[in-house]
Amino acid sequence: MKNGLLFPDYLVFCIYFIVVASYGYWIYRKKKKAQTDTHDFFLAEGSLTWWAIGASLIASNISAEQFIGMSGDGFFAGIAIAVYEWIAALGLIIIAVWFMPVYLKNKIYTMPQFLKTRYNESVSLIMAVFWLFLYVFVNLTSILYLGALAINGLLGGEYLHIVMIMLSIFAIIITLGGMKVIGYTDVIQVTVLIIGGLATTILALNIVSDKVGIGAGALDGFKTLLKDAPDHFHMIFKKPTPDSPQIEIDKYLILPGIAMYFAGQWIVNLNYWGCNQYITQRALGANLQTARTGILFAGFLKLMMPIIVMLPGIAAYVLHKNGHLPQLQGGKDGAYAAVLSFLPSGLKGLSIAALTAAIVASLAGKANSISTIFTLDIYKRYISKDADEKKLVWTGRITIIIAMLIAIVFTWNDLLGISGEGGFTFIQKYTGFISPGVFAMFILGMFWKRTTGTAAVAGLITGLVMVVVFNNYAPSWFGHETLLYTAFPTMEGDKQVWQIPFLISMGWSFVFTVIVMVTLSLAGPKVNPKAFMLDREMFRVKPATLALIVIMLMILAAIYVRFW
Repeated sequence: MKNGLLFPDYLVFCIYFIVVASYGYWIYRKKKKAQTDTHDFFLAEGSLTWWAIGASLIASNISAEQFIGMSGDGFFAGIAIAVYEWIAALGLIIIAVWFMPVYLKNKIYTMPQFLKTRYNESVSLIMAVFWLFLYVFVNLTSILYLGALAINGLLGGEYLHIVMIMLSIFAIIITLGGMKVIGYTDVIQVTVLIIGGLATTILALNIVSDKVGIGAGALDGFKTLLKDAPDHFHMIFKKPTPDSPQIEIDKYLILPGIAMYFAGQWIVNLNYWGCNQYITQRALGANLQTARTGILFAGFLKLMMPIIVMLPGIAAYVLHKNGHLPQLQGGKDGAYAAVLSFLPSGLKGLSIAALTAAIVASLAGKANSISTIFTLDIYKRYISKDADEKKLVWTGRITIIIAMLIAIVFTWNDLLGISGEGGFTFIQKYTGFISPGVFAMFILGMFWKRTTGTAAVAGLITGLVMVVVFNNYAPSWFGHETLLYTAFPTMEGDKQVWQIPFLISMGWSFVFTVIVMVTLSLAGPKVNPKAFMLDREMFRVKPATLALIVIMLMILAAIYVRFW
């Protein structure tokens, strides 16, 4: 593929880079306190506004795996993949109302600190080490690799390692300024991400209208999608029968109909948004009302994300179906890049800027979380207990650089095999193994005073074992059809295997984990000495906050009524 970028594209991208870098440096110079204060450096304590918190949450969440992966799943499965975004909006409501008061009242700054405060130091240390390995070797590496791969494809396919290094340097520059710089530059990153993403979507719909439809404009293009691909506009897939075609089975395996709404979908979202240092860190330094408003603002942004990251994939499907997308390469994951090839000069630069914004913001957020956990939960607690504030901040900065260097080393020649599994699958595979156990530890630890540290460790192990059993062994051990699940045939390479939908496996793993934790906790005291003291008042919301929640619920209800 030849490099189709022209001078206007380079100009647009350079303007984006200069604006973000200049604004970040101005924030850094203005907030010099972050150079020596740990809570300010890691949490931007008390200084992020609600709009900065909300924008930073989205900037950290949306990356190349959403643009490429979710667009690809839109090409394959359609609007149903938007469940990850729309249930996330519901999850953010739950976190804003019920999780944040617990964190803020108990002055929780890191997730390992939560585990130490509620359970014991052993649980905290185990998870701190695990999270560091997960964030460095799974999240940071996959974001860097998939991001570099996506941008390199737009540049012509010959600059992978140069792009990788530039993305890393850009992320390091932002991250070294602390959470304030990350939070406020994320506002620009999200603005670029949304403008660039919307421009791509509108152009894709215009192309559909021009080549396939009978009208003109984005609205006619959307109507053409509804008419030409009606099967791509259903939120709920029916359970396949023995006579169902393989494509319907494969869709159900990743999005198992109504069943996923009672199983893993909630665990995925509540664990990611509520029990994840990478995400919650943005709100932990604010007061409760600011944190709640910022999280709900992020929820509103999540409602519109499918327009940006999913609709171009459906547009690519319709164009490909009608023979107007010969440049599609690499199957469904090539859908987004194929649509971008239609962009005129200038807009290509904007689309690359949008992708870069998403990638850099995610890298910076992840690096800051790695730095926070290592510095506050390992270095200060076990290595240098007497370290002063300045030394801790510099330790955090050194950790950021080391983490990014490790990510470059492991992605340079794709030592972890990310390309073989796909970045989105790679992340889901390894985080999904512990999600049921981690979420059970947090939810029971917050809201059931009897939960014990022994139960927490047992729950983590049980969740891991159950996920492995359901994913790898249950169909052969217990059969393809049981009271708990139905396994379906699919292909892995040249071999047919039977699989349980992953979200169903995750749901049952969580149920068994909770049973084990409750059983063990019942052997302990009725009120664990480390239990959090809760009261109804801390969960009360202001009228304005309640109004925002009602509006979000009404929008979601309308979406599901229309596209059920």
